[in-house]
Amino acid sequence: MAEMGSKGVTAGKIASNVQKKLTRAQEKVLQKLGKADETKDEQFEQCVQNFNKQLTEGTRLQKDLRTYLASVKAMHEASKKLSECLQEVYEPEWPGRDEANKIAENNDLLWMDYHQKLVDQALLTMDTYLGQFPDIKSRIAKRGRKLVDYDSARHHYESLQTAKKKDEAKIAKAEEELIKAQKVFEEMNVDLQEELPSLWNSRVGFYVNTFQSIAGLEENFHKEMSKLNQNLNDVLVSLEKQHGSNTFTVKAQPRKKTKLFSRLRRKKNSDSAPEKGNKSPSPPPDGSPAATPEIRVNHEPEPASGASPGATIPKSPSQSSLPAVVVETFSATVNGAVEGSTTTGRLDLPPGFMFKVQAQHDYTATDTDELQLKAGDVVLVIPFQNPEEQDEGWLMGVKESDWNQHKELEKCRGVFPENFTERVQ
Repeated sequence: MAEMGSKGVTAGKIASNVQKKLTRAQEKVLQKLGKADETKDEQFEQCVQNFNKQLTEGTRLQKDLRTYLASVKAMHEASKKLSECLQEVYEPEWPGRDEANKIAENNDLLWMDYHQKLVDQALLTMDTYLGQFPDIKSRIAKRGRKLVDYDSARHHYESLQTAKKKDEAKIAKAEEELIKAQKVFEEMNVDLQEELPSLWNSRVGFYVNTFQSIAGLEENFHKEMSKLNQNLNDVLVSLEKQHGSNTFTVKAQPRKKTKLFSRLRRKKNSDSAPEKGNKSPSPPPDGSPAATPEIRVNHEPEPASGASPGATIPKSPSQSSLPAVVVETFSATVNGAVEGSTTTGRLDLPPGFMFKVQAQHDYTATDTDELQLKAGDVVLVIPFQNPEEQDEGWLMGVKESDWNQHKELEKCRGVFPENFTERVQ
């Protein structure tokens, strides 16, 4: 009998819950259709919006923090492998072996300590902070349901009071249900009205505390890691001094040894040389480099009226009929001043200038078309006239000091190994 009674209570509770859901659904439909008014609280709705925003921000912060921790762990593993590699290649008779091993051990401990402190002081605090959101979110949803129950009870009570035939017993029961629904709703509403603004304001202190902890831990970690790196550097400097004769030198990538400039000069001479026995060769066809008049900048005053001019400035040739170098260096004179290059736009730089590099190591030229470099030399990089002539790992350029002095590419330019330089502009 007891079991039946228990089942009966359970069945009754289920039936009651089903009835509540039906009543709430009907009430919401009436409210959406505008046939029943809905209790509104704009201040509370703003609190709910803030709550949802705060939850979203916190969830993202937790996710990013976990990603950061995973990266720290990955860096720890990579650093450990690198230290193990150094220990393996460091031969027993080399000076500083014990110190290098101790540094590797301390490096490992430092990474472990950093990761653990991040977990304790940031991640666990983050988990605690977010742990309060699910319960509040559930209570917000429950408050919404109780508000619908309250509105439904209010409308039912009002409809009984305005009915033509009043049933006092039903009215009294409806009033009792209204008071009960109102009490339940207001109790939940008051609690949330106090908690939500407090939770919203707490985010400032939480963010400050979290990021201060992360910043402080990272700062201390890098300070200690910097000390270990300096100690390791000292050990390696000592090793280098003892084995200075075996110092590693930077080498350039091998070239095809095309002797670019020598070939270009031979080609130029062969193109312009007259046939044997022909003292007066016929002029080259229009549009060829030799047919292009030399363009000079005339700084002399204009001749007096009636006098023959010294030179006539030719019209700007089309780019399609002239080689790239001629087009790039073409300029006209207006009132004795040079007026705009067609491509460079800067007269203090060589035609086709792309960027600057600075030599980090000395380089001894091994061929006539190579630049001789000293560490610190600045080189103005320009394109190859024929891209097919460029070898991998080599650039074409002219030393800035030579260009400023001569302003002649043919005399100054040359190729050089890119890995001996570093881009500065």
